[in-house]
Amino acid sequence: MFRLSSLFSCLLLLLFLGHPLFGQSTRDTLPPASQRVRIDNANSLEYQRRGKNEIVQKLVGEVELSQDSIFMYCDSAIIENNSRVFALGKEVLIQQGDSLAAFADTLYYDGTLKEADLIGNVVLINGDRRLFTHKLHYDLNTKIATYDTPATITDGETQLSSKRGYYYTEQDEIYFKDSVVVINPDFQLRADTLKFNTIEQIATFLGPTVMRSDSSRVYCEDGFYDVENNLAEFRINAQYTKGEQRATADVIRYDGKNGIYTLDGDAKFYEADRREATGDLIRYDQKNDITILEGNAYFRDKEQVITGDAIRYDAKKKIYKTSGRSRIIDGPQILQADQVDYAQADSMGIASGNVIWQDTSANLTIQCDTARYNQTTGFLKATGGLQGRPLLITLIDGDSLFMTADTLLSQRADTIANDSSRLLQAYYDVRIFKSDMQALCDSLAYSTVDSLFRMFRSPVIWTDTTQFTADTIHMQLADDQLDKILLYNHSFILNSADELYFNQIKGRDIIAQFDSSELRRMDIQGNAQSVYYPRDDDDAYVGVNKTICSDMIVFFGNNQVDEIIFVTQLEGKLDPMNKADHEALKLEGFNWQTSPPRPRSRDDLFGPPLRVLAPQESRPARAEGAPPPPKPTRDNTPLNPKEE
Repeated sequence: MFRLSSLFSCLLLLLFLGHPLFGQSTRDTLPPASQRVRIDNANSLEYQRRGKNEIVQKLVGEVELSQDSIFMYCDSAIIENNSRVFALGKEVLIQQGDSLAAFADTLYYDGTLKEADLIGNVVLINGDRRLFTHKLHYDLNTKIATYDTPATITDGETQLSSKRGYYYTEQDEIYFKDSVVVINPDFQLRADTLKFNTIEQIATFLGPTVMRSDSSRVYCEDGFYDVENNLAEFRINAQYTKGEQRATADVIRYDGKNGIYTLDGDAKFYEADRREATGDLIRYDQKNDITILEGNAYFRDKEQVITGDAIRYDAKKKIYKTSGRSRIIDGPQILQADQVDYAQADSMGIASGNVIWQDTSANLTIQCDTARYNQTTGFLKATGGLQGRPLLITLIDGDSLFMTADTLLSQRADTIANDSSRLLQAYYDVRIFKSDMQALCDSLAYSTVDSLFRMFRSPVIWTDTTQFTADTIHMQLADDQLDKILLYNHSFILNSADELYFNQIKGRDIIAQFDSSELRRMDIQGNAQSVYYPRDDDDAYVGVNKTICSDMIVFFGNNQVDEIIFVTQLEGKLDPMNKADHEALKLEGFNWQTSPPRPRSRDDLFGPPLRVLAPQESRPARAEGAPPPPKPTRDNTPLNPKEE
């Protein structure tokens, strides 16, 4: 063994003498003591002087070297000028302090510069971390390790690799460059450049980066990931994908411990053609399945579109809430309000603050302060508004009809979800204004199926110079124009151009027919009575005619009586104007209701009641929360409705 060892040592010495490893020294003296490498142990030592002050030392067997706090161990070594070391063997080790050590097949160490180059199966150990590479340069002054060959670092359950890198061991930071890969049980990451703090376990992205976890993928060009606390922030072109889901934002944040995803700044979320959400900020709480959109919030799915300053959706409870000016589009229905609370479980919602509800298919608009609605049945109950009264607007004959009441109800006429027909109910103190027609009643129902207004409890309608009253009045539309007015029980029609003399028609039931919203014909059925003031060609009164008969038909032209047909006439006479007792000619029940209570403008639909019901007409007291008035059927038989 001694001979083989000696032979090997001689060959190594000849190689070293023939090919200087560190170059010819230009120094005239040996390095100072602080730069010299001390030999602590070796089985054999040989040396040679080269030039005036050059010394070459060869050590073989259990070599131990040191310089200050730096220790080196190897099988054999060559030392030039007491400061430069070439070490090799099965396991070359250089150690600095008690926490940093590096293994390699070959070591070049410059004691003057205190720099080391390690080659072949390099392993750098710093605490619990291991760096594996083929070639490593380590500056023991700055404690910076540099590599430009593929390297891998293991740190607990995390493994990091790259083609180039810088390991700042004192700061516990590593800069990875070129083809960076991070593998962790919870995620995988690929990057162009990455900084990793080994103590804080924070990876900082310094270039294009892709992070994968389960089926999700995040791309960014700046940001960080806190491995220990499972926190991440992705910036610059931040993009998130998972299956058919896509999300982008100025900043994407992830809180893994609390299961919270945040998209901050120009936030956008898509899921194929099923869902879309945008806002200044989107936050998703995965544990509680709650999504919050803030700032210019927009949400769309297959059923509806929601906008507002903020939207909060609880998927577990199936409840969403909007704040700020909100807009919900659900098919032909559009709801706007300052705030909306909606529970999907029972399909009930409450909209409050400047509520505007529209049904574009039925051409209806309701404005109020508060609205309760059922998205499934299409039910809507409106209360409050201007001076405490909700307002309905619809279009008839190209002209807007305005209606107010204490409460407005709207619902689909059929339970079929795609049925666009609606039933409208209004109670109490119902007021209607249209440029050519006005009306008052205590309660009302309107169906878009048959375009019929049904008015109850002391209703009155005015058209031009004509007033209609009865116990119940129906107003029929055809092609969005007034077609018929039907009066039931105690029917009374008054007409006066000057409010001095009144044409009167009274009967049990009366049907008034219109053409282009102008009165053309009246059919008076049962106990018909009339007081009529005919005029001559100069439009002067010629007398007054009072007639009593069983039935009567009256024809009109230009809002004037053209012809009257009496059926089974019982009594009738014409009196001259100067001999007639005009007050006595007023039929029983005569009640010309001038302004007020007749609404003369849209403003009259609000404020105090325009009339006071007589005691026998006054409505019964209604307890808080009690159902609305009866919902009529087409045969005018009331039904007891269910509160939605």
